[in-house]
Amino acid sequence: MLAFLWGFDVRPLLGVGDAEMATAEGFIHLRESNSDREQKRVALAYLQEAWAEARHDGVDGDCLAQACLFAALVELVTTYGEQAAATFTDGLSTRIRNGEFSLGQGQRQ
Repeated sequence: MLAFLWGFDVRPLLGVGDAEMATAEGFIHLRESNSDREQKRVALAYLQEAWAEARHDGVDGDCLAQACLFAALVELVTTYGEQAAATFTDGLSTRIRNGEFSLGQGQRQ
C-alpha cells in the first residue's frame, strides 16, 4: 500500500497516528475525522481496483502512473488553483528521493 496519498501520510487510515496535509501555507498537522479517513480509504480502494483491472487488461503500469498523476494534478489545479497545486508539488522530488513512496524495494537510479 502507498505510504502517502494526496499529500498526507495514509498510515493514519490504518489507525496509526495523525495526518499531515500540504497546503499553500506549507504542511499542517491535523486530526482527520473518521468520515474523512473512511472516504480516503474507500477512494484508495477504488483506485487500487481500477489499477488492477487496467493491468489485467494489459495497460502498462508506467502509462497508468502517468495518467493518474496527470488526472490528480488536473483535479488539484481545478479545485485549489495553480499556485496552491504548485506549492503542494514543490516538495515531492525530495520526498521521492527520501524513499517516502518506495515499498521496500531497492532504490532505482
